[in-house]
Amino acid sequence: MRVILDTNVFVSGVFFSGPPYQILEAWRDGRFHLVISQDILDEYRRVGEILSSQFPAIDLWPIIELVTTEAEIYPSHTLPEAVCDDPDDDKFIVCAITAKCKMIVSGDKHLLKVSGLNGIDVIKPREFVDKYLP
Repeated sequence: MRVILDTNVFVSGVFFSGPPYQILEAWRDGRFHLVISQDILDEYRRVGEILSSQFPAIDLWPIIELVTTEAEIYPSHTLPEAVCDDPDDDKFIVCAITAKCKMIVSGDKHLLKVSGLNGIDVIKPREFVDKYLP
């Protein structure tokens, strides 16, 4: 199974507990393949650095290094026109289309709203854990 994690799910999994943490643990255990684009990786780093300053005891870099070596990383592209109400979220849809990945895990209302577009399912972290990580 190939999955894209939006930035909030990824970063929450690094810094907090709950479903995002369970999802990252499952990825590290090889239970699914993480798919990202360079734009997504850049956002993981940027947002992670902001949280690192608030939680200095947590070292973000080992997980970022793991992502860069273990995730499927695709080139970043743009859509001819925005599909999400927040165009910054389009990077996840573009990555899914480019990588032919059918699942994005996100709690973002803008991404959830476009679930089904091009056959891409956008599901919340709790639903992903319950359905795919029993």
